[in-house]
Amino acid sequence: MNILGIAGPPGAGKTTMAAALAQQWGPGAIALSVDGFHLPGQALRERGIADRKGAPDTYDVPGLLRLLEALRRPDRGEVLAPAYSRDLHEPVADAARVGPDIHTVIVEGNYLGLQQTPWSEVRPLLDLLWYLDIPWAVTRERLIARRVATGRDVVEAREWVTTVDRANDALVRSTTAGVDRVVTAEELR
Repeated sequence: MNILGIAGPPGAGKTTMAAALAQQWGPGAIALSVDGFHLPGQALRERGIADRKGAPDTYDVPGLLRLLEALRRPDRGEVLAPAYSRDLHEPVADAARVGPDIHTVIVEGNYLGLQQTPWSEVRPLLDLLWYLDIPWAVTRERLIARRVATGRDVVEAREWVTTVDRANDALVRSTTAGVDRVVTAEELR
C-alpha cells in the first residue's frame, strides 16, 4: 500500500488534485478526504467549537489514525472510510470503500503536516506528503464562492472566510517543513 498525502490551505484544490491523480493512476488508486473526519455538528456544538469548524481540534484525528493504520495492515481486506457531505455539512460514516485491490491511497487534508499532537502522528503513516501552495487571494475567492454555493449569504460567507478560514490558512502555511514536494499554482496551469 502506498499512501500519498496532499496538504494545503483551505480552498487550495486538494480534493480536485487528489481526484485527478486517482483517475489518472487508474482503478488501483483511490482519493480520500480528511473532511470525512470532521466531528459531527452536534459534537461541535456540545464542545462549543462549531463556530470554528475546520480548525485542527474540530476533527476526529484518532479516527484518521485508525484508518491509516488499517490501510497499512498486510491482511487488511476491505477498509471503510467516512466522507464529507457538502449538502448535509456533516461527515457520513463508511461512505468510501477501500478494497484489497487498491494499492495507492491519496489522502487530502489541511493539517497532514501539522506538528501538533495528535496531528503529528499522521505524517509517519504517509509515504509521501505534497503541499499545494496556492496564494490566499485565490483561495479566499474560492472559499467565498464555495460557501455561497452551499447556501450561505455572501456577507456571512465573507465573514467566515475572513475569520475562520483565514486563521486555518495561516496555520496550514506554517506546516511545510516535512513535505516531500511543494506544488505551486504555476505548476497546475
